[in-house]
Amino acid sequence: MTDAANTSLPRHPATAFGGGAVIGALGGLIGLGGAEFRLPILIGFFNFAALEAVILNKAMSLVVVATALPFRAGTVPFDVIADNWPIVLNLLAGSLIGAWFGAGWATRLRSETLYKVIAIMLVAIAIVLMVGHDATAGQPLLTGVAQTIAGVVAGFVIGIVAALLGVAGGELLIPTLVLLFGADIKLAGSLSLAVSLPTMLVGFTRYSRDQSFSVIGRNKAFLLIMAAGSIVGTFIGGLLLGIVPNAILLPALAIILLISAVKVWRH
Repeated sequence: MTDAANTSLPRHPATAFGGGAVIGALGGLIGLGGAEFRLPILIGFFNFAALEAVILNKAMSLVVVATALPFRAGTVPFDVIADNWPIVLNLLAGSLIGAWFGAGWATRLRSETLYKVIAIMLVAIAIVLMVGHDATAGQPLLTGVAQTIAGVVAGFVIGIVAALLGVAGGELLIPTLVLLFGADIKLAGSLSLAVSLPTMLVGFTRYSRDQSFSVIGRNKAFLLIMAAGSIVGTFIGGLLLGIVPNAILLPALAIILLISAVKVWRH
């Protein structure tokens, strides 16, 4: 798919870096990479087609998540993550399959349909942001075989969402880890990254088979600069964490997602 109209829009390094930094800061404030906010910007402001925006978002999410995992090692060491490998494998059993199917569906959907699917998922994430982000660790919701089955199903759904939106899926993974497995919120953040990386790689591999994947080659500099901005923004957002109370922050971010969903739906 060619997009001659896209090349006429401002995609200067400063714009890409600044946009990535603002999005990363939003994500950093709530402990995410900001990909949920980046996707509507790629579509609405930089005017990428839906599938191209998803693929670029996926590539940037990979860079941000790969960087975030070692950043968090001081708080949650790698050996602690390794001690929880059964949880990671449980979710991966579903998320890897979901990511493959989700990316396959995205490449086959008409652009108009994909815009609407993205809009609906942004609304769903806004709802999860409001009701699930403040969950605190406690007793696992389920145990034994029931927990394992629920983990695979949850992973499958999260893998689909992550592939269709080009996100890491942390907004869904973290509440799942806290509620279903009773993980501490800090541990859940790192386990989420451990699940996200291979899940995103599977989706990315599936997208590489589609002709729209060439958008990465045509926009390499834009991708790297915006990803760098996202990393800087995420770091800054993390430093600002706690300054803005969640009672104000979460509804504001949810409203941003809802407004973005309306704009994407009408795109």
